[in-house]
Amino acid sequence: MRILVTGGAGFIGSHLVDSLLAQGHHVVMADNFLTGRYVNATHIETHPNLRIVHQDMVDPGAPAALVGPFDRIYNLASPASPRGYGRYPIQTQLVNSVGTYHTLQVAKRDGARFLQASTSEVYGDPLVHPQPETYWGNVNPNGVRSCYDEGKRFAESLAMEYVRQYGVDVRIVRIFNTYGPRSNPRDGRVVPNFCVQALRGEPITIYGSGEQTRSFCYVDDLVRGLHALMETDGLAGEVVNLGNPAEVTVGELAERVVALTGSRSTIRYDPLPSDDPTRRCPDITKARQLLGWEPAVDLGGGLPSTIEYFASALGLAT
Repeated sequence: MRILVTGGAGFIGSHLVDSLLAQGHHVVMADNFLTGRYVNATHIETHPNLRIVHQDMVDPGAPAALVGPFDRIYNLASPASPRGYGRYPIQTQLVNSVGTYHTLQVAKRDGARFLQASTSEVYGDPLVHPQPETYWGNVNPNGVRSCYDEGKRFAESLAMEYVRQYGVDVRIVRIFNTYGPRSNPRDGRVVPNFCVQALRGEPITIYGSGEQTRSFCYVDDLVRGLHALMETDGLAGEVVNLGNPAEVTVGELAERVVALTGSRSTIRYDPLPSDDPTRRCPDITKARQLLGWEPAVDLGGGLPSTIEYFASALGLAT
């Protein structure tokens, strides 16, 4: 098949492109490299089935520049870390609105099956736990995180209108905290932060008390779930959580990273950022029932390779 991956130079996007190429597909990786990194594609840049296109999906000419036809489209284009969308809030809003519109136009043009990457952030600071897809969320619509939260909520709404109005086969995935090799050491998310700080022997920065929880999904599991959601027939209009339901506190994660790195880092506590959720955990009942999917890699299996990646990226030995 011929497949378009927008945001293909990002952390998750680059792993997805690897997997698609390994399956023998022809892939167009489109990215404006605002937060995506070309280093994520250097190992495949000469692959005969890959074409890398430097393309901002907000550009009015984007649909025409992406020459099809495409059979599948994965729309992952967006800054996705608090530091990324905090630095580029308006660009984040635009790529999730105008950029999603342009990408959906390509899907409508080509009759392509379309997967919209959404996020657990649409649940905000949830009042329901764990979070099922039927939960509408508790989001601050004009807070400092709203450029991403509300951007993704708008993208979901727009994608669903393409199902209802035009019959485009759209599936929506709500991605929970994902970690693994190729995540940006400077993107500000908790796993990169802790790994880099521990490897450097710097104080581990915990925001808040450390009792807030997260559920961490290894990137290989996430990519396997993306494939399953895209390729399972009969799921037009479905919204599915993908994440690991094994909930841990941020404090526990810090202790595990320190132990695995053999670091002498101390713990430093800073104030909790505005609108930062205190609990986050996916209900993956739907993914299990519709896709036969659940994560296979726990933190014990995924953190060592992640730490090894950061050590290499920093030029440090583990």
